Amino acid sequence: MKFIGIIPARYASTRFPAKPLAILGGKTVIERVYRQVEGVLDEVCVATDDERIMDTVQAFGGKAVMTSVNHKSGTDRVQEAFTKVGTGYDVIVNIQGDEPFIQAQQLEAIRQCFDDESVDIATLVKPFKPEDGFEALENVNSPKVVVNKKMEALYFSRSIIPFTRGKEKAEWLKGHTYFKHIGLYAYRANVLKAITALPQSSLELAESLEQLRWLENGYKIKVGISEIETIGIDTPEDLERAEKFLQSLG
Repeated sequence: MKFIGIIPARYASTRFPAKPLAILGGKTVIERVYRQVEGVLDEVCVATDDERIMDTVQAFGGKAVMTSVNHKSGTDRVQEAFTKVGTGYDVIVNIQGDEPFIQAQQLEAIRQCFDDESVDIATLVKPFKPEDGFEALENVNSPKVVVNKKMEALYFSRSIIPFTRGKEKAEWLKGHTYFKHIGLYAYRANVLKAITALPQSSLELAESLEQLRWLENGYKIKVGISEIETIGIDTPEDLERAEKFLQSLG
């Protein structure tokens, strides 16, 4: 099978406008994401809605394609880009444009999910550790996932799932393995086309998590495990943390 990585990158982020063009360690955030993926998958391309991002990617030698400014989700943007550049690829990996520390092991983990021919969609999770503390577990910006015995997602939520009955909250992480969702997705080409044609669902609208649309419509999502913690960049404050992390790597 051939895998293409597509990185959706829009300019008008509410919390951090022009985020893909922000400088991290002397390079733009979008270049750092691109370089992390380059060479791991068979192809990589940025899907953007802005000429400034397009020009930046091409200037560092990357591939990019222009997409509509009207997409409601990164998945929709990835689908449009795939129709323009994806001939000959079996699986599309949707890589967040604000994850400059994504690792090759994570991309390999999601690729390995497709060794099973029945898998249509895959994503990654990271186990919460007791030392993470209850505050990390209850963070609504860190969706949680429950899985079945086949490592397929049963549900995603911004709430803590499952609820641990009869124990103090400080003990919850010691008595059960909770999974944090990592926003990396991969889809077979025909499935990506199908799920982007679906109308938004009630669960998706309630939680503001588009993967619930897929579950609500009967799609199964295979879950791979990663032990790597990355730093996503949603705000200028996150960029400062990422800069410090980069410096700590030497």
